[in-house]
Amino acid sequence: MAALRDYAACSGCSLCRLVCPMWRSHRDPRFSAEGLAKALQHGATPAQLAAPIEACSLCGACDPVCPERIDLPGMVMDLRLRLANSLPLAGSPLFDDLRASLQRGTKPSAASHSAPLLLPGPDLRGDAALLERVRALLGLAVAEDDGADISLALELGVGIPPHRLQQFLASLGGHSIVAADGLLLRQLRRWLPGSQRMGLGAALGSRPAVRSNLLATDLYVIEARAYHADYERMVAYYDRLQLETGCALNLDLQRIAIPAVAQERPQKPGLARGDDAAQVRWILQGSKATRIVVESLAERAVFERLCDLPVVHLAELGEDPEMIKRRPHAFG
Repeated sequence: MAALRDYAACSGCSLCRLVCPMWRSHRDPRFSAEGLAKALQHGATPAQLAAPIEACSLCGACDPVCPERIDLPGMVMDLRLRLANSLPLAGSPLFDDLRASLQRGTKPSAASHSAPLLLPGPDLRGDAALLERVRALLGLAVAEDDGADISLALELGVGIPPHRLQQFLASLGGHSIVAADGLLLRQLRRWLPGSQRMGLGAALGSRPAVRSNLLATDLYVIEARAYHADYERMVAYYDRLQLETGCALNLDLQRIAIPAVAQERPQKPGLARGDDAAQVRWILQGSKATRIVVESLAERAVFERLCDLPVVHLAELGEDPEMIKRRPHAFG
């Protein structure tokens, strides 16, 4: 496979605009991966590009459509790092606390060297019952160090100290990995190229107890970051899932996943929030689904807040279907 290229290779073909939620929301050439790349080619600084750099959700939709094989999410993360180091916000409590956490690191894990590991992330760790259900369904050990601070650093543009990254990667050596965080999964492909790794959605969907409870009337919402991070393999996986179950998927005509969450990372002071309602309307347009099935807890929260359909996490499909129907859910 050819090495990924940088922004200098951008030809201005505009294919990335067609799949970009940021472009769809703003309709401004600056608010797209192409716009950022072309601006950089003409000498623009991160400070001059602050608005689109911050608006990007890092969903990765631009990555598989780029004919020049430019690392577009990597470009945005690099710009975010350079921008964060130059703004007053870099001295906010959120940044200071994260930097302190990265410097401290964690204690070495005591897990067996060959045991498969689940990296749950903060959302799944915050739901003890669901975490236990995921652990039981997948038969995995839960990693003591799931790299949550590293993932947040990637989101916010905070430098990761080499000793912290080395510590985290050493704890994963020799393990098969299932990661709930799609951005972290993307980076693990680069940091641990020989490892066996999978997103949480694909891992759960491979279990017969889960897959058998997917219905033809479901709208299955793929977590965009993990999907785009391993696009060629995941297209084939979800094609099979759709053929077997008949469910609808949040894919456009190019089979690019439409994210429901417009911004994943914690909001910085003074920045406009992403438009989750527009994202949900985009996904639900023309849908006749009677239930929403999600891979991401963040997307479950968004759908529960903004639509009147029952919403379940994929791991909950291992339960009795009647129990799922009685699960309380929020209405918009």
